[in-house]
Amino acid sequence: MHNTLRQRKPTRKTGIDYTRPGFYFVTICTKEKEEILGKVVGENMEPNDYGRIVQECWLALPGHYPCCRLHEFTVMPNHVHGIIEIVRGSDVGQNFYVGEGFKPSRTLKPEELQPARLDKPALYTNPARSSSSHPASLSEILRGFKTFSARMINQKYPDGLFQWQRSFHDRVIRDKGELTAIGRYILENPRHWPDDDENLNVGAGFKPARS
Repeated sequence: MHNTLRQRKPTRKTGIDYTRPGFYFVTICTKEKEEILGKVVGENMEPNDYGRIVQECWLALPGHYPCCRLHEFTVMPNHVHGIIEIVRGSDVGQNFYVGEGFKPSRTLKPEELQPARLDKPALYTNPARSSSSHPASLSEILRGFKTFSARMINQKYPDGLFQWQRSFHDRVIRDKGELTAIGRYILENPRHWPDDDENLNVGAGFKPARS
């Protein structure tokens, strides 16, 4: 399963309407896969301040794009994994957070997952584009996330220049079984960091060679 999930394409697939309701597994990497969002200790991810800002911006998404719901999510040292559900009709703006999505990093209290958290000064702009009459696409939602998470980090730490890698990887989730399997993969991702393709230390003498 892990090898299959690693085969993600960085460009959007032709013939797919990324505003249509459905579940999307997304991966976003830091520029040059720099391990700048925290570190994995044992089987747990410990995000640093950059990683916590990234979490905050992710959790703010439904407040500015009501057509999206957030499912499983994790911050890793140089990338994030998440499941975004795009909804329409009466589901817009309902049940922002679904499933077990925010357990791995253990940095957020339950009350921090409530929509009230989104009453902070706006992280995102142009809310008219995210109304139910103009549903945002997956690309638009993730472009907003990348832009404003980078902006927040760079405003707080102006001596550095945090950047995300261009584009993102996505996979359309086809059925409930796949949704469950990918959700488990995300939650267990820190445990598999030593073998992760995004781990730049893999294959560089930091683990035994495969027999």
